[in-house]
Amino acid sequence: MTDLINTIDWSRAQFALTAMYHWLFVPLTLGLGIIVAIMESIYVRKKLCPATPPEETQHWLDVTKYWMRIFGINFAIGVATGIILEFEFGTNWANYSWFVGDIFGAPLAIEGIFAFFCESTFFAVMFFGWEKFSPRQHLAATWLTAFGATLSAWWILVANAWMQHPVGMAFDPETMRCTMESFLDVALSSTAINKFTHTVTSTWSLAGVFVVGVSSWYLLKGRHTRLAHSSIRIGSIVGLAGILLTIWSGDGSAVEISRTQPMKLAAMEGLYEGRHGVPLTAFGILNPDKKWNNDEPAMEVDIAIPCGLSILSRRDANAFVPGIKDIIEGRDFVDGKEVYTVSYAERMERGALAQEALRTYHKAKAEGNDSLVGKSQAELAAHYPYFGYGYLKSVDEAVPPVGLTFYPFHIMVVIGGWLLVFLAGTLITSVRHPGLLEAKVKGLHLFPLLAIATIPLDYVCSQCGWMVAEIGRQPWTIQDLLPCSAAISHVSTSQVQTTFFLFLLLFTALLIAEISIIVKHIKNY
Repeated sequence: MTDLINTIDWSRAQFALTAMYHWLFVPLTLGLGIIVAIMESIYVRKKLCPATPPEETQHWLDVTKYWMRIFGINFAIGVATGIILEFEFGTNWANYSWFVGDIFGAPLAIEGIFAFFCESTFFAVMFFGWEKFSPRQHLAATWLTAFGATLSAWWILVANAWMQHPVGMAFDPETMRCTMESFLDVALSSTAINKFTHTVTSTWSLAGVFVVGVSSWYLLKGRHTRLAHSSIRIGSIVGLAGILLTIWSGDGSAVEISRTQPMKLAAMEGLYEGRHGVPLTAFGILNPDKKWNNDEPAMEVDIAIPCGLSILSRRDANAFVPGIKDIIEGRDFVDGKEVYTVSYAERMERGALAQEALRTYHKAKAEGNDSLVGKSQAELAAHYPYFGYGYLKSVDEAVPPVGLTFYPFHIMVVIGGWLLVFLAGTLITSVRHPGLLEAKVKGLHLFPLLAIATIPLDYVCSQCGWMVAEIGRQPWTIQDLLPCSAAISHVSTSQVQTTFFLFLLLFTALLIAEISIIVKHIKNY
């Protein structure tokens, strides 16, 4: 049992390691692809306009090629982690792959066959086709590369959204696998659409901040200032559009999570006991001794926005938002009336009944007892929504790590607020008073230093978002249907530990290589 628990923990750690390293590369690819395409669009428009001075056309060609090289470096190195991530479903999570492979495999296959080949094909044209294609054809290839990368993200996020909120499926007791009933329900679920919008637009913000920060370094050094000013303007436009859409879709995410994953929402806010008119924590320090079933206060320090969480999640300032204890006990309020949903204790009982019905079904099938087959199949269908709870030994296992959900969520929100202020200020300044971008304040080039420092902050914000999404739904690989303990492969702890440290060395080497190449490109340009 101890070895099993260690295998689960190490498998989770390895997947988290791979996903977080992968997400260091992906956002810049998605966002920078859009920015490069916009820059090349400006170049082509100027090139095709006879009145444009040649030096102006050359300037935008130089700007486009400069950022295209950085895009290429990041794209090439980011592919490796993504491939390994998908292989880990088979190596470390074989039971998961068996259970839902008929559904989960479809978006991943589409991503690999169509989207990835789309971006890879046009990627080659984008980099090596300057002299072989007309300006319009080359521009089309650049936009198709950006579109292909975004399309890849769509199918990956569809798969992830299905894990968060499984829809469009049915369980086949004969094969003991989930089968797809509606591809459109899977591909176009509200969770998938919201997750895609929130995730992809956040990458525009990150790439915009990256472009502004790198360009500001040139202002700091007094080099390539025209390229820097042009890049700052485009980067701030795309970045500001991205952060505004991210905030808007984040608001939609709160509504979606309150409906499909209320336990995650409660953990995000450190809300143990629900009430009407719940405030939204602006700053807080959790009480480490607080449990869902004790009387300790939830917070040691708490600065909150009155009624904020009720408005955010249920669009009503006086709405009741259930806390962790309420969710476990199955208590909520709807239209002002107290209602009781299925408690976690009952979910565990019904999950155990579903699993027992499945065993009975196969036994009756083997014995040719058709009457018992039908009866057990009906009982399985009645209790299947809580199938995964049958694996839990205690309701405590169904509570995600509150601290690891609460703090990343609030760090993400705070940094997101800063990004909005920074990008809006940068855009206004670059348009109306561009000289201020290079101005000194008490002997310091304040804006360039601030812009450079904002780059790592945006990466922290992006990583925190994924921590909230994934840690907040623990212990589930598939919400309510399959916990991590039932999803892992039959491998030893030592095997997982070995590959964990090998991947750690490999990914760190890739990250160092990327940073070194990009820094060298920036310095030597």
